[in-house]
Amino acid sequence: MIITTAAPARLQGELVMPGDKSISHRAALIGSLARGDTEVQGFLAAQDCLSTLSCLRALGVSAVLRGDRLLIRGGGGVFTAPRKPLDAGNSGTTARLLLGVLAAQQFETTLTGDPSLRKRPMDRVVEPLKRMGAQVEGDGTRLPLRIRGGNLKPLTYTLPVASAQVKSALLLAGLQASGLTVIEEPFPSRNHTELMFEQFGVTVAVAGNRISIEGKQIPVASQVRVPGDISAAAFFLVAGAIVPRAVIKIKDVGINPTRRGIVDLLMEMGADIQIQNRRFWGKEEVADLLVRGGAPLRAITVGGDAIPRVIDEIPILAVAAAHARGVTVIRDAAELRVKESDRIAALARELAKLGAEIEERPDGLVIEGGRPLTGAVVESGGDHRMAMALAVAGLAASGKTTVRGAEAIKISFPAFLSILRSLTC
Repeated sequence: MIITTAAPARLQGELVMPGDKSISHRAALIGSLARGDTEVQGFLAAQDCLSTLSCLRALGVSAVLRGDRLLIRGGGGVFTAPRKPLDAGNSGTTARLLLGVLAAQQFETTLTGDPSLRKRPMDRVVEPLKRMGAQVEGDGTRLPLRIRGGNLKPLTYTLPVASAQVKSALLLAGLQASGLTVIEEPFPSRNHTELMFEQFGVTVAVAGNRISIEGKQIPVASQVRVPGDISAAAFFLVAGAIVPRAVIKIKDVGINPTRRGIVDLLMEMGADIQIQNRRFWGKEEVADLLVRGGAPLRAITVGGDAIPRVIDEIPILAVAAAHARGVTVIRDAAELRVKESDRIAALARELAKLGAEIEERPDGLVIEGGRPLTGAVVESGGDHRMAMALAVAGLAASGKTTVRGAEAIKISFPAFLSILRSLTC
């Protein structure tokens, strides 16, 4: 699939984002572990989240999705052995979190994924799960993996790299273990799992970067309302910031402090963004975001504890940096090399095609902003976030920008193109 973007005559409108992908995954998984019927409003019916539902159904879970309303009947942690391998598709969240769930199941399961996912590292989850008592066979670092759960023992573990997926997998395993599991991370990563546990009546203790969970708790079914996805909103925040005279209001967006790094960094760069109507949906903070174009952007340095709060948004942040006066430095982000693509290499290569002055570093990028961009033919590399970031870059480039491999967008944001077109009509 190929999409083409160009500088629009106008970029204005009021939007509602699809449900948050991270929260949708967790609502389904924790709902399946709960006792009783859980209703999830605003569930993201994109390919990644559908992979989670498909795997849960194969494990005997009743999961009925009508539009964006999910009804899931939990069995209190009891699943049935699947008849064939579980396929996580392209979803790293599905694969890693599901390993944490399967670690306590008294049957053998094979977990696999598409060619892209089979290249992504799983050892960071597998090794601590083995220490808890799970049996995992395969090469230990990549899918497919065979896992046979057991009576898990608790774990005290320090994550070598801040990762919400690894942390969440170990907390899901710890929920089913006998005793107290303690996870410590070098920097705070997104805390949707901890908040979702609380909403389902599970006690989790958080002290700084240290998270503790007592095992053998059974979640109680809940009503979950999923906020709009801040990672999806990020593309329109940057579009609004780099296109002159743009005015975009995005309603009901999740602004969890561990996720809203893109908002904070864009405001640090000088973007005209207002956070309005702040409130809570369950345990998650929600707001409306208003962005106006025309404010000059300035370069910033991003690294350290800011990276976990913006790791998924770095492709679109790099587009903003290409329009910012000065030299933007993104460091401590080597994790980007093992996403759906090597995003560091891809950003350096594809943004350079548009005329950006960009240098690839082992753990990040150096972007000298302020140079006019010119439309070109660019490649997504099968990466949904790259495809959307490049499409947005084309809105502030002269001429037309053609993005190849745009079908990857359906993995996380099927409505992206239609929403973008609604702003320019």
